[in-house]
Amino acid sequence: MKLEVKKIGNSTGLILPKELMNRLNLQQGDWLHVSELPDRTLQITPYDPDHEAALKIARDLFKEYQDTFKALAK
Repeated sequence: MKLEVKKIGNSTGLILPKELMNRLNLQQGDWLHVSELPDRTLQITPYDPDHEAALKIARDLFKEYQDTFKALAK
């Protein structure tokens, strides 16, 4: 599906077609989580605050123990 990035008021966004909204069971006002993958593609999933909290914990741990992880990766 091809979508155009558009100016919406003072912001920029995507307009999702009604058929896609229905297929993904999305409603206006729902939140989505967007991740950029290594191949520069995007993964869009429903926003889950529990998942976001787990990701923050993991990021903090990786940052705190980055030297350890680098040593283990050798």
